[in-house]
Amino acid sequence: MKIFEEIESEVMSYARSFPRIFTRSKGEFMWDEDGNKYLDFLAGAGTLNYGHNNDLFKLPLLDYIASDGVTHGLDLHTKAKGEFLESLNEKILKPRGMEYMVQFTGPTGTNAVEAAMKIARNVTGQRNIVTFTNGFHGVSLGALSATGNSHHRNAAGVTLSGTHRMPYDGYLGEDIDTTVYLDKVLSDSSSGINSPAAVIVETVQGEGGINAASFEWLRNLQAVCRKHGLLFIVDDIQAGCGRTGSFFSFEEAGIQPDIITLSKSLSGYGLPFAVVLIRPDLDQWKPGEHNGTFRGNNLAFVTAKAALDQFWSDDKFANDVKRKGEYMTGRLNDIVSKYGEGNFTARGRGMFQGINCVSGELADKITSAAFKKGLIIETSGADDQVVKFLCPLTISDDNLKAGIDIVEESIREVCARADVIPEEKEYFPQAG
Repeated sequence: MKIFEEIESEVMSYARSFPRIFTRSKGEFMWDEDGNKYLDFLAGAGTLNYGHNNDLFKLPLLDYIASDGVTHGLDLHTKAKGEFLESLNEKILKPRGMEYMVQFTGPTGTNAVEAAMKIARNVTGQRNIVTFTNGFHGVSLGALSATGNSHHRNAAGVTLSGTHRMPYDGYLGEDIDTTVYLDKVLSDSSSGINSPAAVIVETVQGEGGINAASFEWLRNLQAVCRKHGLLFIVDDIQAGCGRTGSFFSFEEAGIQPDIITLSKSLSGYGLPFAVVLIRPDLDQWKPGEHNGTFRGNNLAFVTAKAALDQFWSDDKFANDVKRKGEYMTGRLNDIVSKYGEGNFTARGRGMFQGINCVSGELADKITSAAFKKGLIIETSGADDQVVKFLCPLTISDDNLKAGIDIVEESIREVCARADVIPEEKEYFPQAG
């Protein structure tokens, strides 16, 4: 369609990497207008953890629409909202011994981050937020100040302030615990770091290059926050909702954030939806102090409840994600061993993994070759040097294997290393 060239803004990005007109999607597949079928390892940048048009969500949504259920209700109490809150409380919070108030923000992840940073500042009376190298928290001005990527920061048009940047886990080398540095500068009145309100961190940095913090580092970070009276905010917008194997990405670390941001796959169906979970004593908002027209996406409430009820009533789904994650780890490590020689490393956790390439140019060649073979997969990292795996968590074993096979074939072509391929291995653990 010429209309895209005629009037769509130059700001578009994904359409440049995948220049097709897509007409249909289901599960882990998308189809273009010519009938070509693609495996989707992008999944709405992590928004479609349960796949495209999941019938478990679509049917309740269609019923809700057919019954003239409330579509838009600002922050009014609606049946759909109440049922979502009940499911969230019963299926997620109570089983984990978690007590939080739920704030419905505007429907995007960046709005949830804005709200989290704002309440932290208001409660503590401090103004600065500690953020980390390679972090990504959104592109509205407050969240952008916490984002490290210069490509996004340079587009702000104003000076970005209100944050202190610290090195993320592994940024200074594997043997250096950067929380020690944070503790030092917070303890030293001459460090130039004003007493901050909070720390905001991703347990796995998605846009930053699939950098996974160790559990020990996360526990140490929480200890530093407790020691110095900083609120501990976990941005679980991309890593949460099961992407790493547990509903929250920080569960295995045993930490207890003061504030949590969620969005992306929270609705289950790709509908815009974001919340902030706030420790009850920190919920000191005055009515309407952080508002917005689209705080109440009732259609998203319906599908979000269905997602929680269908996938998080027991441990079966989480265990299956972990099993697939183990398969991915084995395959990616094997690919690195075949084609490594300093060009590749594997990274990530659960089904949130990637292959770090020696350059963005190399990663781009790999993803471009994969697209020609019917796989949609993107890159991330400061230089777009990481091939980023974000397939739906519900993907079948066969299609997960097929997608990784395409990536490996693409790497083989780009690197011309077919002569060093070892015997194939069996990676999938048995489902239990």
